[in-house]
Amino acid sequence: MKKIKTRDRILNTSLQLFNSLGEPNVTTLLISDELDISPGNLYYHFKSKGDIVEELFESFEAEMLDLLAVPSNADVPVDQFSFFLHLLFEAVARYRFLYQDLVNVLSRYEQLQVRFRRILKKKTQAFESLCTSFKRQGLMVSGPSELDALCQQLTLTVCYWSSFDTLSHLDDRDFVDPGKGVYQILHLILPHLTEDHKEEVRLISETYL
Repeated sequence: MKKIKTRDRILNTSLQLFNSLGEPNVTTLLISDELDISPGNLYYHFKSKGDIVEELFESFEAEMLDLLAVPSNADVPVDQFSFFLHLLFEAVARYRFLYQDLVNVLSRYEQLQVRFRRILKKKTQAFESLCTSFKRQGLMVSGPSELDALCQQLTLTVCYWSSFDTLSHLDDRDFVDPGKGVYQILHLILPHLTEDHKEEVRLISETYL
């Protein structure tokens, strides 16, 4: 079995600790203790906790931007939309420390603020492309203002789902259920669908409970 490099072990362990304990509660000493390496060994790879956070953010950013690159002219079927949501919420769950304390994390790491705002914009644009696709296929009936409000609500739900979900199991922050997020998004778009397609989406949503 290929040995995992120390740098990757630091990143993986830091991500686990950030998600479990909250990023503000994790120190470089705690990370080195968890890995059973010296603080100097950790410092050799990362000069500060901020450097670890930034590298984790880069991985998160690359994954999200790739996922959110939805072609504006693609006709997306409903089952592919639910699969897109599943991947999206899995990515949020994987880097949930960013979302669970979003404002405070971004206030401490100002260099990430512009980049996170770009991801937010890409999320809204992806939802706009997907909803426009539904309208083009005759699956959805919404005016421009309704569509805009819906896409903003979908973006908001994705951003704050992790914090809301954690409130239901504060004693076990390692437990995550991306399916609940998918279920909520599908039910947000449900009232905007034509009658012929509501039952299909309702049935798909139930598979995520």
